[in-house]
Amino acid sequence: MPLTQSQRPLYEVKAGLFKGLSHPLRIRILELLAAAEEVSVAELQTETGLEASHLSQHLAVLRRHRLVASERRASHVYYSLADARVAELLAVARALLIGMLAGDRDLLADAGSLPALPTR
Repeated sequence: MPLTQSQRPLYEVKAGLFKGLSHPLRIRILELLAAAEEVSVAELQTETGLEASHLSQHLAVLRRHRLVASERRASHVYYSLADARVAELLAVARALLIGMLAGDRDLLADAGSLPALPTR
């Protein structure tokens, strides 16, 4: 018998959250939403360059993982972050990556100062 959502270990639920974040365009969508209180689907389409069907699929994944919320007003749909902590998560991930890249730059500089290897 499969486990219900409430019976799954937290690490499995957390892995599911990260699967929701695992596409570069979904990260871009979340960054756009983090920069504004709400963004219309038309604006998201313009900013991402995605076809409507592809954008819809990515937004569905983000909704399924409860990362975004949507609201329909007349013929327009607006999206926002479901929780302000999503923006914090993105900021922490960016800071972590910048730190890692800085470390890589230092390693690259150190590698550049190694003595040349003999060639034939």
